[in-house]
Formats: sequence, structure tokens, C-alpha cells
Amino acid sequence: MATQTRAATITRTTAETDISVDLAIDPVVDADGSIVPEQSFSVDTGIGFLDHMLHALAKHARWSRLHITCKGDLHIDDHHTAEDVALALGTAFKQALGAPRGINRFGHAYAPLDEALARAVVDISGRPHASVDLGLRREKLGTLSCEMVPHVLESFATAAAMTLHVDVIKGVNDHHRAEAAFKALAVALREAVRRTGGSDVPSTKGVL
Repeated sequence: MATQTRAATITRTTAETDISVDLAIDPVVDADGSIVPEQSFSVDTGIGFLDHMLHALAKHARWSRLHITCKGDLHIDDHHTAEDVALALGTAFKQALGAPRGINRFGHAYAPLDEALARAVVDISGRPHASVDLGLRREKLGTLSCEMVPHVLESFATAAAMTLHVDVIKGVNDHHRAEAAFKALAVALREAVRRTGGSDVPSTKGVL
């Protein structure tokens, strides 16, 4: 029996940003149950490095669709745009996932990028918490402030109501360190939201 695709479309408009997110967190599956390598991505936040990170996240999480547009007050700086895009994406993720039934709930992954190695651990817990240690040293990656890279991850976790731990274990190049972190998160998310085939709530409390 076919399962419903988990997807959401949201808009988020403030005095600082105007954002739309269209997200589908399940891969496309053929009639025989095999995964079809069909993905549709377009990310335009006005911050090139952020676009690159979110594209990597979607690709390696095996989301079938991610479309983001943002018009933000970049004439001020990158903070509002980066934060609000992450909040909008986290909100869309939570909405797409729906009631956390019949999923693994937990996910973890390591991802290397050349000399860099990152670890991500996820709990779809309903309790927002993020502990992020990337050890970035540069002031900026492209036009994205390095201080905003962990804040993007923290904002995503907050809006998605998940517990998230991301650590870069080693690495010299800050681009590699950041990208490895997003790729590790992607694989951990893929594992956490994977369907178990049941309909139970994965908690001894019976609710998440």
C-alpha cells in the first residue's frame, strides 16, 4: 500500500524577511518500492554559501523537493535572513513530518569532507535543544558570517522541535568543516525520520 508523501509548504513574512519554503522529506519511490533518484531543489536566500549548505542538506537527506526563496534585509547584514530561513525550514520540516509516529526518532551520522570530519546526532523529541561546535575560525564563508553557521543549525532545531548535537571532530578548512556538518546532519535526519512500518509513538511516555 502506498504511503503518503510527507510534505509542507509554508510562508514566513516579517518586517525583515519574506520567505517561502516548499519541502518534501520523502524520496520518490517506484511502484516496486525502489527509490528513484529524482530530486528537485532551488534555494535562493541571497546568501550564496547558505544556499550551498541547504542544497547539500536536502541532497544528502534524500528529500525529494526543497524550494526556498527569501527576500531579506541584506543591506543591514546576514543575520535576519540566515536565522529566519532556518526557522522557516525547521517549521516546514516539523509540519511535513506530522505526528511523530512510526519513525525511528533517533539518527546519527559521521560525514567527512577531505580532511574534515563531522558528527551529527538527532532526536525527534519535541524538545528543542541544540549543541553545536563547529570550530570555525574565519570571519566569513562567502557572504555568510561564520558565527551564523551554528546559529542556522540551532534555529532549525528550535523550529523543528528536535534535539540536535553537531560537532566537527577535525578539519583545517572552514568550508570543509561547515559542509561536513550539514552533510552529517542530513544523513542523521534521513535515519531519524525513516518509517519503521508501525504506527507507535517512539516514547515510553506515549507522546512526543
